[in-house]
Amino acid sequence: MRRNLTTEESLRVLSNNYIGHLAYIYHSEPFIAPITYFYDERVHAVIGYSSEGHKVTAMRKANKVCMEVSDITSVNHWDSVLVHGTYKELSGSEAKSYLHDFSLGVKDLIIRKEHRKLDFIKEFSSKIYTDDLPIVFLIAIEEITGKMRRFREED
Repeated sequence: MRRNLTTEESLRVLSNNYIGHLAYIYHSEPFIAPITYFYDERVHAVIGYSSEGHKVTAMRKANKVCMEVSDITSVNHWDSVLVHGTYKELSGSEAKSYLHDFSLGVKDLIIRKEHRKLDFIKEFSSKIYTDDLPIVFLIAIEEITGKMRRFREED
């Protein structure tokens, strides 16, 4: 069986993952890059961060982006979600606050899903307390769609 996901199912896939593929336009060409993200349901937006570079330069010029997130068990068992939205760069205390939410959210997801201890999360949270903050951004979700496939050989 293959079908569209409901909005609620799509949001569940988005909120239960932390790795996605961000698509953006740079010099009229499409690009895609993997990112670590956290879905913040309070503001219905994806929180991300990056250092200065190609991706940030591109999104500052063309702020319409999309992001794909997948939950793949096998070729016959998967969910895939596509988010369309607008890039918004944050600064100051607002950026620090969202980066804090990001680090706690990703840490919780990894502990819950992967059942492992997190020493490396300090890399995220330590950036909250420095003057050299990464570029923190939101992707304000305008549309979310999804598909799923479930197929058993005996069907």
